[in-house]
Amino acid sequence: MLTLYGKPGDTLCNGTTRRDFLRIGGLSVLGLSLADLLRAEAAQAGTASTGNSGRGKAKNVLLIYLGGGQTHHDTFDPKPEAPQEIRGKYGVIPTKLPGIRFSDQMPELAQCNDLFTLVRSQVAGSDHHETAAQWMLTGNYGTAQGGDYPAIGAVVAHQTKPLNTLPPYVAIPRNHSFTWELGKAAWLGEQYESFKTGDPSQANWKVTNLALQQDVNVDRLGRRRALLDAVDGLARRVEGSADLASMDSFYQRAAQMVLSEEARSAFDLSRESDKTKEAYGKTERWGMQALLARRLIEANTRFVLLQYSAWDHHAKIFESCDKMLKPFDKAVAALLRDMKQRGLLEETLVAMYGDFGRTSKINKDAGRDHWAHAGSMIFTGAGVRPGAVIGATDEKGEYVTERPVRPHQVAATLYNALGVDFHKELLTPQGRPVPILSDAEPIHELYG
Repeated sequence: MLTLYGKPGDTLCNGTTRRDFLRIGGLSVLGLSLADLLRAEAAQAGTASTGNSGRGKAKNVLLIYLGGGQTHHDTFDPKPEAPQEIRGKYGVIPTKLPGIRFSDQMPELAQCNDLFTLVRSQVAGSDHHETAAQWMLTGNYGTAQGGDYPAIGAVVAHQTKPLNTLPPYVAIPRNHSFTWELGKAAWLGEQYESFKTGDPSQANWKVTNLALQQDVNVDRLGRRRALLDAVDGLARRVEGSADLASMDSFYQRAAQMVLSEEARSAFDLSRESDKTKEAYGKTERWGMQALLARRLIEANTRFVLLQYSAWDHHAKIFESCDKMLKPFDKAVAALLRDMKQRGLLEETLVAMYGDFGRTSKINKDAGRDHWAHAGSMIFTGAGVRPGAVIGATDEKGEYVTERPVRPHQVAATLYNALGVDFHKELLTPQGRPVPILSDAEPIHELYG
């Protein structure tokens, strides 16, 4: 339910409350009204700065997170000359870049790798899912005073001003999780948690958080809002209340999120043509999730987390990858091409990575296990030079031999692109200053 609450004492002479006027349906923000969320954002938003290479060039960020740890051997860093127990069952194909080869399960991305920079030197530092994912999603190791470090998306929501009435941090279909949910706001507070869309590939999917109650149509809601505006206007004239006028602006923005064409249309996949849906993968969950991500970026959502999970293949990895890799390849390639064609890559930084890579040697269960010492990542947009490869691994794909890239450097790159000062200290609820990142620098080679 999206219930927009007023102050406890905001009651009209007939006993009707603000709550009665603006019970819109669909989005209880973890116990907060949307107006509370908007008020907190405006009160606590930071100021972006500008500076070194790539800094401040992005208006928003799309993070494609490969939860579980995608195999780099069977995607972006194949080792065709290695023994069978390392190279696996797939062959290799050329890409648009001379001398760079991908797995033959990546034909679409191989033909558009001139749109992005491939980093073959991820070093996550932990082969434990929750630990590695927390590090990759926050850029910080361990925990901070007052709880785990907040996720990059939550910090972005905290430190940047909203561009419109859409939530600043959106997760498709939800945050990453294993035994517990990751990518959370931690001690920043619930008002900076991600807005979770659910899975748009499911039949009859709707973003229930934006749905009107069944007994409240748009016309009726508009009349209620007009009456509320009239009551507030009278109160301001009679009382001269600046506080009430300020509060009304938050309720107005909250109502706009449900009433405005901008907010409601961003989640409406029915506005996309069948041709576009087919390009992404109309019947595939990843295709429709990627298409929703593009719509949210196009609608100027600050930070979109697109979570592609299910890469934890300890057994029968090729049976799983036979089903997963081609739809994944199609969806991501379509997303990048579409964003390029629409001009979205000019001001959007796209990053794709997961917890870690997988072991080089195929185990006794025909799978690959966790491997923290090597993995592959993709970056593009917002000034990133396309068509490059950074870093390398050894002949087995086990260890990084050139330019290791670690979690704090990845986070610094995302913050840097948005102009967020990642050296800034934030205060925990206990009043302790904690830097957004410690001793971090962006991946400067991305900007060449």
